[in-house]
Amino acid sequence: MTADDGRTTTDTGTQQPDQKGKLSFPSALTILAIVTVAVWLLAFLIPSGQYDRNDSGAPIQGTYHRVDSGQSFVDRLNDLFLSPVNGLYGIQDEKSGQVGPDLAGELYGSAGVFLFVLAIGAFITVVFATGALDRGIARLAHRLRERGALLIAGIMVVFSVLGTVEGFAEETLGFYGLIVPLMLALGYDRMVAVGTIILGAGIGVLCSTVNPFATGVASSAADISLGDGIVLRFVMWVVLTAVTIAYVIRYARRVQKDPARSVTGFLPGDRDQAQEAAGEAAGEAPALTGLHKAVLVTMTLVFAFMIFSVVPWSSALTGDADATPYGWELDWSFPQLAALFLCAAVLIGLVARMREQQLSSTIIQGAADFISPALVIVLARGVTVIMNNSKITDTVLHSIEGVVKGTSAGVFAILVFVVNLPLAFLIPSTSGHATLAMPILAPLADFAGVSRALVVTAWQAASGWMNLWVPTTAVTIGGVALAKVGYDRYLRFVWPLLALLFLLICGFVALGAAWT
Repeated sequence: MTADDGRTTTDTGTQQPDQKGKLSFPSALTILAIVTVAVWLLAFLIPSGQYDRNDSGAPIQGTYHRVDSGQSFVDRLNDLFLSPVNGLYGIQDEKSGQVGPDLAGELYGSAGVFLFVLAIGAFITVVFATGALDRGIARLAHRLRERGALLIAGIMVVFSVLGTVEGFAEETLGFYGLIVPLMLALGYDRMVAVGTIILGAGIGVLCSTVNPFATGVASSAADISLGDGIVLRFVMWVVLTAVTIAYVIRYARRVQKDPARSVTGFLPGDRDQAQEAAGEAAGEAPALTGLHKAVLVTMTLVFAFMIFSVVPWSSALTGDADATPYGWELDWSFPQLAALFLCAAVLIGLVARMREQQLSSTIIQGAADFISPALVIVLARGVTVIMNNSKITDTVLHSIEGVVKGTSAGVFAILVFVVNLPLAFLIPSTSGHATLAMPILAPLADFAGVSRALVVTAWQAASGWMNLWVPTTAVTIGGVALAKVGYDRYLRFVWPLLALLFLLICGFVALGAAWT
């Protein structure tokens, strides 16, 4: 899962405390608490206003007008106090549009997404507890140990697949102890291991197809299906993953041919470690038992079924966004997906023959481990409640409506990508960033005449691109530390790829805008 609390997590799941005396970037929860207070204060200065809405609830361009929020100071203070509660299960009144925990109307809070995050956390934790995923990746590495390029490509593809479907990123920190010695044994340097791990998982997250922590949260906040836009995201994933793998393999071959061209050099003992790793690699491959195979197959089927359940197949196959759904389409959303992963967690435990107490405690521990990103979503949604109740959301939207006017759909899509780059740095939580940005960005897509799914794609590409290099993510800074590679050396290694990915992403979102 992509890091939401900014602290490094080891392969055992324990968090490493920050060293005393050193400044550290605030956690996502702290940042959102500050943002909540700041937005509440700004609501006193920003004039209230609103757009007229069409039948689907989307704002109509050019209809913005000033209104009175009708809130007293006590009302505003109450909104600040109840913002986390409203962020979880606030109800929006149909007539007034106000959100509160005791009103009647539609659910405005993120209770469905909150439970979904806890459910998938329980599922992932149970899978890891079986040891099947770790053992499967270790066996892949062992089988390809004498074919360096194929080993790099194989590991990166696995990490990228896991990244695009479930946000696999922070979990990669447990694989450095395996992959670094393997790369040294093949005549590569430590940077090859870093690129294989960080870029392999990172490019999958950047091109998330159904990643619940990026695509899922953003789609929910944009009020669209998780499967909307999946065709474009899948094509992006295929192309960008291939480009990234080729980049790492090209560097690896260069270092293998001429070690002096390594950007990081070799530490004392690296050659000895390489010889030891080569000797260990010649031994038996780590066993993959029948239970491990059954767990891996079950996990694959669960994610495949999730993709099937959320994709709007009639629209995807016909190209018509308003096509009548096929009779076999499930059109599942977060309530059904939360139930799916809770049941799947139990199923994995039964397949792995876990005892009842072990399975129960693992599910509880998994939900507990994922409470941080779940709370981030709640706090971020609470900020949007404050903006909604003070009627400043449409005012903010109106202030940037002029940016959309006169621009083509392709330029607008690129602007969404570029504008979100600094936001991704300031808000290290992918989930929090999505929940905060989408209520503004999604209606802008309506004004620009592009699909909201394209805005989700451009937004998550910005978040994923930044997370490949910014030092505020545990995946990057923890990874280079575990591999004993300088962060400055990593930046030197990765910047040409970042520039190439930047251009490719701009091209993809522009083409996506023209296509939709």
